[in-house]
Amino acid sequence: MVHSYRYHQLKKCDRQHAEEKEVLLSAFMYSVSSDSFAVESDAVATNNVNTKAYLCSSVSNGTICCDRSSMRSDVCVMKGDVRTHSASSSIFLFTSRNNSSAMNKVSTSVDKAEGFQHEKIKPYTRKWETTLMGSIDELSLIAKTQNFRIKHHCDVMHDVPAVFFSTGGYTGNFYHEFNDGILPLYITSQHFKKKVVYVILDYHRWWIMKYGNILSLLSDYPAIDFKRDKKTHCFPEAIVGLRIHDELTVDPSLMQDKKSIVDFRNFLDRAYWPRIKSMIEEEERGAQNNFFKQKAHSSIKNLKQVHDATLKKPKLVILSRTGSRAITNENLLVKMAEEIGFRVEVMRPQPRTELAMIYRALNSSEVMIGVHGAAMTHFLFMKPGSVFIQVIPLGTEWAADAYYGEPARKLGLKYIGYQILPRESSLYDKYDKNDPVLRDPRSVSNKGWQYTKSIYLANQNVRLNLRRFQRRLLRAYRYSIAKLNS
Repeated sequence: MVHSYRYHQLKKCDRQHAEEKEVLLSAFMYSVSSDSFAVESDAVATNNVNTKAYLCSSVSNGTICCDRSSMRSDVCVMKGDVRTHSASSSIFLFTSRNNSSAMNKVSTSVDKAEGFQHEKIKPYTRKWETTLMGSIDELSLIAKTQNFRIKHHCDVMHDVPAVFFSTGGYTGNFYHEFNDGILPLYITSQHFKKKVVYVILDYHRWWIMKYGNILSLLSDYPAIDFKRDKKTHCFPEAIVGLRIHDELTVDPSLMQDKKSIVDFRNFLDRAYWPRIKSMIEEEERGAQNNFFKQKAHSSIKNLKQVHDATLKKPKLVILSRTGSRAITNENLLVKMAEEIGFRVEVMRPQPRTELAMIYRALNSSEVMIGVHGAAMTHFLFMKPGSVFIQVIPLGTEWAADAYYGEPARKLGLKYIGYQILPRESSLYDKYDKNDPVLRDPRSVSNKGWQYTKSIYLANQNVRLNLRRFQRRLLRAYRYSIAKLNS
């Protein structure tokens, strides 16, 4: 987990970023009773949203415009005769000399003698993390006059725009893959309606495979590995870098078509449905074969009664952890949930678990339970109106709400943050009951990321007080039953 590190970095930002910090920290100030559902965010309703224009949202032909106003990411737009040159990590824009005055208006570096504009950018969405950004490949964006283009003839001509971005950085962590990659990619390019080519730095074949369902719904074209593809690709326009709004969300006021996080969730539904449909068909064929085997032992009527009774129960998915932040009495939690009346499915997502399988399980569930961590990003797979219960270990209160609680409310989920008591933490057996680790976790976390990581994230498990937790589960059950019968 790197979220708390991000929090400590944010606290060091300059005053010029105060407005964005206020948005990020507002989740910390949001008070929610763990015995009740949070109020649904008004962000779900977007009919009366006024759209705010980005810098560089309108770029004249033959110019490079770079928006560096966000603390999260830089985005540059090139329009005209755009050509790649991977050997020098460059993208060229060839233009007439008449555009030199326009260059001066948007450039940070203009060499009038050579007649070109030169920008540098690292197309990743965590630009405030200087150490991390040191590992991200940098691109040079160079505008030159047309007489230079004879040296860079086009090997591949494209008649649609390109979007350049990196899948380096924290890629490999599920939260960051969505927050820093997939969501910004949707925000930046969905308005092209699949008529866009993705050019990827720090290209990973496994990432392409993992998110193939999503990428195929965003683009009609195969992605290009910028480093390995030595051809000169020519485009009429290029966006270099991705726009990002906030943690795991889409701000409709910043979208030209007023798309929201609910629209993104509907997009995921369309992306995964073809694969889920094929899963269902495979299972139905298998079920037919099993039916004839079971026919001798059970009547059709009895089988149908069992099936119908099961479907009437609300479904609860528990995202199980191994290692740190595991629920050590998970078996008792499952038993209690079943006694309450839930159909319980315990999932242990692995890096290679097919996302369509996880999406299918959560999309068909009424309630999800999990301990704070990157896997909570899966709340995006739940239908608005479902219940998300996040178990919050000691020392993770701010991150739990900022990264998952507040975004879940924006999606329209009924969010319950279950903040554990010291006695429910494995740290209770390691520290004196008056130790700040137990009594004042915030003061310990404020010492720095290493303290948060070593104490609260890497070396803490949870043993739920089932009687205390039962109140939340009963509320979720009653709500789900009422919803199923409405």
